[in-house]
Amino acid sequence: MLEGKVAIITGGTRGIGLETVRLFCENKAQVVLFGSKKETVDKALATLKEEGMEVSGYYPNLSDFHDVEKVVEEIHSKYGHIDIIINNAGISANKKIEETTTEDFAKIMDLNVNAIFNMTKATVPFMKENKGGVILNTSSMVSIYGQPSGVGYPASKFAVNGLTKSLSRELAPFNIRVNAVAPGITKTDMVASLPKEMIEPLIKTIPLGRIGEPRDIANAFLFLASDMASYVTGEILSVDGAARS
Repeated sequence: MLEGKVAIITGGTRGIGLETVRLFCENKAQVVLFGSKKETVDKALATLKEEGMEVSGYYPNLSDFHDVEKVVEEIHSKYGHIDIIINNAGISANKKIEETTTEDFAKIMDLNVNAIFNMTKATVPFMKENKGGVILNTSSMVSIYGQPSGVGYPASKFAVNGLTKSLSRELAPFNIRVNAVAPGITKTDMVASLPKEMIEPLIKTIPLGRIGEPRDIANAFLFLASDMASYVTGEILSVDGAARS
């Protein structure tokens, strides 16, 4: 479904990001993953190599536009075009507002929002030059419903939705589609480490009766990145088993 396409996936060293890297490789894309540091990037690349997948990796500071721009230019120079970016890197939060410092809040917004701006700003000129492209952002079910604590996280994901919808309108004349995937509770490392007594009540709130698998979310990214979604832009696609709380 993605043969001949070059895709950059941030937050690609674990969880949803790593599974999306795998799925894109299976669908013949040339994938470049970004991670937060050399060690995690090297570990992910080694794992993928053992699985028979050749992937490139970088670890730019996504909060620094000039660092991002430099790496994106290097990737474009290497492959000749950039067709897809998935802005998946991010951090969550669960502290009550009285316990959340201004530094905590700024850090969440920096990685969850500013990093998307930086990646998009650095990549759009190459997509325009290539007369098209796909930008996909990782949102969250809490961007629609909020959450009881950790206000910085849903606030950042509401912003992701705003970026997605606005950029879809701005970039549509250039054949650049912009969408987001809003996962529900998904079996990532963080969720897998939670005690059974915490997970089981959560599952009961999901009409489909299970939490999501990383492949469920990766499948949504694959659809939106592919030509099957060539007339889809400005959408926030919920992948949450109909969970609504």
